[in-house]
Amino acid sequence: MSLLALSLIAVVPIVTILLFLVILNWPASKAMPVALVVTALTAVFVWGTKTNVVAAAAFNGLVTALEVIFIVFGAVLLLNTVKESGAIHTIRRGFMTISPDRRIQAILIAWLFGSFIEGAAGYGTAAAIAAPLLVAVGFPAMAAVLVSLIIQSTPVSFGAVGTPILIGVNTGLTDQQAVMSGLQQTNMGYFDYLLRITSDVVLVHGIVGSIIPLFVSAMLTRFFGPNKSFLEGLRAWKFALFAGIAFTIPYYLIGILLGPEFPSLLGALIALLIVVPAARQGWFMPKDKTFDFPDRSQWEADWIGKLNQAPAEEKAARSISAWMSWLPYVLIAGILVLSRSVDSFKQLLESWKLVFPDTFGSGITTTSTPLYLPGFLFVIVSILTFFLHRMKLPAYKSAWENSFKTALSAGAALLFAVPMIKIFLNTSLAADKVNAATEALTGQNMPLILAESVAILTASFWPIVAPTVGALGAFIAGSNTFSNMMFSLFQFGAAGNIGLNVHQSGTVVALQAVGGAAGNMICVHNIVAASATVGLVGKEGALIRKAILPMSYYVLAAGFLGMALIHGILNIWLLLYAVIVMLYILRLVTAKSALKTAA
Repeated sequence: MSLLALSLIAVVPIVTILLFLVILNWPASKAMPVALVVTALTAVFVWGTKTNVVAAAAFNGLVTALEVIFIVFGAVLLLNTVKESGAIHTIRRGFMTISPDRRIQAILIAWLFGSFIEGAAGYGTAAAIAAPLLVAVGFPAMAAVLVSLIIQSTPVSFGAVGTPILIGVNTGLTDQQAVMSGLQQTNMGYFDYLLRITSDVVLVHGIVGSIIPLFVSAMLTRFFGPNKSFLEGLRAWKFALFAGIAFTIPYYLIGILLGPEFPSLLGALIALLIVVPAARQGWFMPKDKTFDFPDRSQWEADWIGKLNQAPAEEKAARSISAWMSWLPYVLIAGILVLSRSVDSFKQLLESWKLVFPDTFGSGITTTSTPLYLPGFLFVIVSILTFFLHRMKLPAYKSAWENSFKTALSAGAALLFAVPMIKIFLNTSLAADKVNAATEALTGQNMPLILAESVAILTASFWPIVAPTVGALGAFIAGSNTFSNMMFSLFQFGAAGNIGLNVHQSGTVVALQAVGGAAGNMICVHNIVAASATVGLVGKEGALIRKAILPMSYYVLAAGFLGMALIHGILNIWLLLYAVIVMLYILRLVTAKSALKTAA
């Protein structure tokens, strides 16, 4: 078969997801089983992948799905624990004393606190914590999930203490002959090259990501405000940009000075220490009236999840101090940091492993470390909270029961979505499916064939679309880390094929990492998991349609900025980057009803 024919086959699983989930608006619990069947049949009967490989990939995906469900359960259990103890009332009052404005609350909780959690834990944990916390302070479930997904961009490349770079990019490039040969010509060591890539990643993220809080504010007011207006969100521009650069400036400096482990973690912590006191003093606050959601009776049915409760129904057994109320979240943040940065503690948690070697004789080994998962740490902190908050046993039992129900609601979609993704990644093109022109592609998986086709079509403009390929990888694989593992070497090779030197090729790899982070906004299993934490079921397609706008801004702006970095900062590409940014802001300012169908 020709490359065109192979590409059309490879795109079938993605088109299936888009058709049923986004266009036909099926819930993920129905769309993903169809996508799983289509992907498996395509892999075996059209791509030529062996059945034992497909079965092993599906089993690997099943184990990963159970891990994600465990994380969802732990995050919801922690929230339900502080709700049942009455601490959530103190947390709500605390945010109200900072500002009753929902735009400000979204930026503080999702952008700043969420980025800190992302830096510590990664793997979608930020949305799993931020979304239910936003619901607990009065946000509609869909609004909470949307803004939590939008911030799954800038901090993601350095989530889990740098895992997408240290494991993702590193695994993709290390010991590869093309990379090593290129570095020998520059007298640069591989570790220095990885740091150079890191510096490009923090630069692009820092510039592009600084206006993400503005997107958070604008998307919140457009889809969930009484007036359905982007402009209402943009009126908080001073505070949004202040919160943006309060994170991205230290984020950039830490990235170039300390490497990939701590930009998100320390950058967000520094920003919290700057922005929260400033907000208490009223600095940079919007001059218009305080933004709030419509009266609860006017909320649309799609907005409401099982965790949304009327204030009169919430537990208010007793008063708990602010420090004690926040202590569970302080503990989880601290334990997550220790578990990812202290080797002895990390090794202890990883010491108990479940290993399924060479599953079905496929060569695929499935490994799980349950104690290292954030879900286990959430459970531990929940148990500690039971004693710290002196909870009554019936109330704590209720927290567990409700959390089990929420986690089970996520399982229906995740148990099909993740195996489908794993099959797609582990497809192997059979030798009898190629011709003389495509013989070199034998053994390649579907995502690489798609990327190869895009590279040929775009030629010298490849850096513009490199972030989009990274986002596609994250959409498919559900992870910036896996996207980087899959595409980093390909991005390096594509850059070389259009005549870029090894340094410029490193910038293209950095664009891959940036795009892979942005793709987390629309990643199916992230959306399913975050939705499950707030009891929002079957609205995944609507969330993807909404999140497409900030995600497309991110990859397009990153692509044009990357071209500017590669070809000299003072050139037409920098101008085009500025045009992209202004067009998106203009879209937010002028659009009143163009996206109403997605609401």
